[in-house]
Amino acid sequence: MGISSVNPTNGTTVRTFEALTSAEVDSALSRAHRAFQSYRRSPFVQRRQCLQAAARQLEDRAQEWGKLMTLEMGKPVSAAIAEAKKCAWVCRYYAEQGEGFLRDAPMDTDAAQSMVRYQPLGVILGVMPWNFPFWQVFRFAAPTLMAGNTVILKHASNVPQCAIAIERIFREAGFPEDVFQTLLVGSDAVQQLIADERVQAATLTGSEAAGASLAAAAGKHIKKVVLELGGSDPFIVMESADLAKAAETAVAARMLNNGQSCIAAKRLIVQESVADAFIEQLLPRFAALKMGDPMDAEIDIGPLATPAIRDELHRQVQACVASGATVLISGGPKTMPSVLQVGNFYPPTLLGDIPSGTPAEREEFFGPVALLFRVKTLDEAIALANDVPFGLGASAWTTDAVERDRFIDDLNAGAVFINEMVKSDPRLPFGGIKASGFGRELGVEGIREFVNIKTVWINL
Repeated sequence: MGISSVNPTNGTTVRTFEALTSAEVDSALSRAHRAFQSYRRSPFVQRRQCLQAAARQLEDRAQEWGKLMTLEMGKPVSAAIAEAKKCAWVCRYYAEQGEGFLRDAPMDTDAAQSMVRYQPLGVILGVMPWNFPFWQVFRFAAPTLMAGNTVILKHASNVPQCAIAIERIFREAGFPEDVFQTLLVGSDAVQQLIADERVQAATLTGSEAAGASLAAAAGKHIKKVVLELGGSDPFIVMESADLAKAAETAVAARMLNNGQSCIAAKRLIVQESVADAFIEQLLPRFAALKMGDPMDAEIDIGPLATPAIRDELHRQVQACVASGATVLISGGPKTMPSVLQVGNFYPPTLLGDIPSGTPAEREEFFGPVALLFRVKTLDEAIALANDVPFGLGASAWTTDAVERDRFIDDLNAGAVFINEMVKSDPRLPFGGIKASGFGRELGVEGIREFVNIKTVWINL
């Protein structure tokens, strides 16, 4: 089976790789398991130095890595370069904080001495998506490696060159041989990997279906998993909000990564009293977005990663329109210049007056389409925000302290941002609830997901 890198801007195949055989996968697992036996005992200072070296590579060659990401999945190159630099940040964060997060924690009990000790588990499988092809990997790999585990990466099949580059970065940073390995395999290999006794745990970022499949397999073999799945994040605007700032941020939060982000502001929930004024702020900002070749630093919106993603997004938009939704701007590929009808481009689109019973109620829209809903009250805003299967992030815009506290307490999400777009930060835990998954990445919680939290009791 071939694994191909296809340029989403023009549909050309850049490079094709042969998938590893079962025997080659078995050999890789043996090497990862063997490497763990020594790496688990490596001093923190060694791991710290390797992560710092990886951070330097990511920063020094950020333009190279950015262009590679853009070539394979189509994000604007300026955003891709920023992604490489953010990966350097997470490497440095865990290089500096990891040892402290994993230091023995003394506990006051009736023992002569008692403590909690954090020890690595072994080989950790990472099943990663294409939308942030570097960041998704580094945000789990940096803490996992700092904790003393070894890593097997099964990356998305449409970003094989990114996957290979990431292995090279870790190897050239000085990590011991086989501590981090990329496996070029299809999704059908995941079941074999999670079932293997040498794999101790797994993490997946991806679709609900992929997460459910991995979780079921991990449950069968009694292995821990961390899942970061889809989202349909609300972006709530109340009448006390700074509408200009909220509108500017809403466009950025929805169009980030060509709209292909789990924490994008997919549903704009606006108080009726300011809805028309908010739309007036939104429309010129949507119209000003530049779509085109993502290698151009001036471009805001590039192509979607695959034709299937573009076609599914258009199906969702058309279903909403057929049910009575209003297209406030754009609406489909045929509205674009002919030059952009080659490749996987989809124009920035804003839908309003969305009736009940459309895909907008229950499905995630993974592309540059914003859904606008009007509500009359705070209670109605919270109820609508929570009325989806997902619970990843939520953003609320208000200057009223009572409203702020209600949003923080009552929005069902893994993160609530007030007067700011939802984003990930190495210093804070990241993850969701409900169909958005479970477990956490980043922060102190992230590095403790894949360790044995061992109780130690000593009597003299």
